Amino acid sequence: MWDKAVTYFRQAGVQAAMRSANREAVAGFEQALVALQHLPDTRETRAQAIDLRFDLRNTLLLLGEHERIFDYMREAEALAKVMGDDYRHARVSAYLCTYFFTAGNYDQAVAAGEHAIAITAAPGDFPLHVELNFRLGQVYHAIGEYQRAMACLRRNVESLTGELLYARFGQGFLVSVFSRAWLVWCLAEVGEFDEGLARGEEGVRVAEAVDQPFSRIAAYYSVGSLYLQRGDFHQAIPVLERNLALCQAANNRLFFPWVSSGLGCALAYSGALAAAFPLLEQAIEQVTSMRTMLGHVISVARLSEASLLAGRREDARQFAERALDLARAHKEWGHQAWAHRLLGECLARGEPAEVEQAEDHYRQTHALAEELGMRPLLAHCHFGLGTLHSQVGRREQARAELSTAMALYCSMAMTFWLSRAEAALVGMA
Repeated sequence: MWDKAVTYFRQAGVQAAMRSANREAVAGFEQALVALQHLPDTRETRAQAIDLRFDLRNTLLLLGEHERIFDYMREAEALAKVMGDDYRHARVSAYLCTYFFTAGNYDQAVAAGEHAIAITAAPGDFPLHVELNFRLGQVYHAIGEYQRAMACLRRNVESLTGELLYARFGQGFLVSVFSRAWLVWCLAEVGEFDEGLARGEEGVRVAEAVDQPFSRIAAYYSVGSLYLQRGDFHQAIPVLERNLALCQAANNRLFFPWVSSGLGCALAYSGALAAAFPLLEQAIEQVTSMRTMLGHVISVARLSEASLLAGRREDARQFAERALDLARAHKEWGHQAWAHRLLGECLARGEPAEVEQAEDHYRQTHALAEELGMRPLLAHCHFGLGTLHSQVGRREQARAELSTAMALYCSMAMTFWLSRAEAALVGMA
């Protein structure tokens, strides 16, 4: 009774996935694939074979087992081509878009996403285009093309309303929540914090309404990371602490590096350095073991930032250089800009300060941040340059840079950083 075995094993996998028992879910789906091999080779069984590989992909993603995902997607792609099933072929390409995205191969990710659009059997197929808007939004965010990313993600936010807020479209998460999460991260990078917080809170409400752990993790992290970027560390900490506990309870390795490093960075700025470093180091261990670029550069950069706060300047410099090397290798332009700023900070705080080299990194930060519309980073760049000019006695230049930084911080309500810039200006007097 192999047909019933396929049905029951798949049902068992789905039920396990719904309660975040991810290993159990993988076992169920794999057993369903084994049972399927005992059935006649028909179009229907080939379609089932592809769909089971989609189920496995969604569960393995949470476990961070990216190489296994790639193998299953290549098998699914071969089956879809033989069947001439354009819809499933497009779905495979959409999933490969995410695979290449997590591996940091962004050119291939964009190509896979655009290929999915090109081969879609029905150009007006709504679920697939929702999925592709999200996946391409992820990729554009990773390479620092925030406006293109927001254009993709806003299409989903605007179209997924009413009951569609709670639709998964064949994914292991709520697409409306994840689209909002990535939109929040883009908005934070360009300094649109008010809109970002509103979108993040929308995502939290939807995710909590259905109590789906993966979606809750993304929603909480979007809000916590926005607070962190704005400098509201005491608001970021409780959100990220709750988020980290949820990651651990749900065995979600995918988001753990982001959440752990975000919490570590917030604690470091709050003065809790002893609690911060284990979290930051765990994040890097986890992301390294998964062999993914997802959260890699940002985890290293946050460890650099915490090291600088702790007075470990050489450690901070090494981590900043590592972050820059990774970002360059994978063409993560936004992360390159942040890494240049960190190196500028490290060099400016030397004894003596390495003034020319620090200025060069700040100039590169400014050029990238201006091109990509990264207003918070622009403000940090002017603040860093103002502090550096003050150190070496260039008082007029220092005043001009600090005043620019203050104006930018004020326009984005970045009060923590505004007070620091004000103190630096007053200190000059």
